[in-house]
Amino acid sequence: MALVPYEEGAGWGARQLHNPSATYRFASHTIRIRQDWRRLGVAAVVWDAAVVLCAYLEIGGIKLQNRSVIELGAGTGLLGIVATLLGKDFFFVQTNLHLPVLLYCLGAHVTITDRASALEFLESNVQANLPSELRPRAVVKELTWGKNLSNFSPGEFDFILGADIIYLEETFADLLQTLEHLCSERTVILLSCRIRYERDQKFLKMLSGLFSVYEVHYDASKDVHIYKAQRGSWKDDF
Repeated sequence: MALVPYEEGAGWGARQLHNPSATYRFASHTIRIRQDWRRLGVAAVVWDAAVVLCAYLEIGGIKLQNRSVIELGAGTGLLGIVATLLGKDFFFVQTNLHLPVLLYCLGAHVTITDRASALEFLESNVQANLPSELRPRAVVKELTWGKNLSNFSPGEFDFILGADIIYLEETFADLLQTLEHLCSERTVILLSCRIRYERDQKFLKMLSGLFSVYEVHYDASKDVHIYKAQRGSWKDDF
């Protein structure tokens, strides 16, 4: 799950995390995310890294339409929800009365994953924030890194997203194994995080041993980095 250490009583930021909900505006939609720190801890609150990556997806010229997307360690589901909204594709058709009718075309397929214990909470946020016509495009699914990877076809995703999922050193090998399984040669991995500890740099070094890794964005106000990773030396302009 998208966990990072956070100390009780650490000021304004901690109080925000303890709020029962958080509201955001992305993709011309108001998104209200339910939080539940007391019951589920840090997996059930929105972290800055998710907000920054959502903004990057929206303004960075990244085309998610008709792509397959997976979010790892989704927590509250904000990032997966925004990816689904941004991935919608639509067109106008002309009726016999010469009146334009807006129809949704096939959009992105978004798989939003976390451990089994987080899925009920995650599903509730996804269902509450997606229009009915987009709900079939977003699937909430269990994924514990390094476990039962055969439930996912190798290399089936165009984009892999993760926000604040670099947190426990003992999960690094399983996370890398999962990324390798999910990636094809053209898959784009986007990871957002704060660099808090030496182990975070260690993970980036491990990632660079398997993928070409580039920093593509830094939000100085929130001290959040976004890294892009791909197999080999392939560079995709999205």
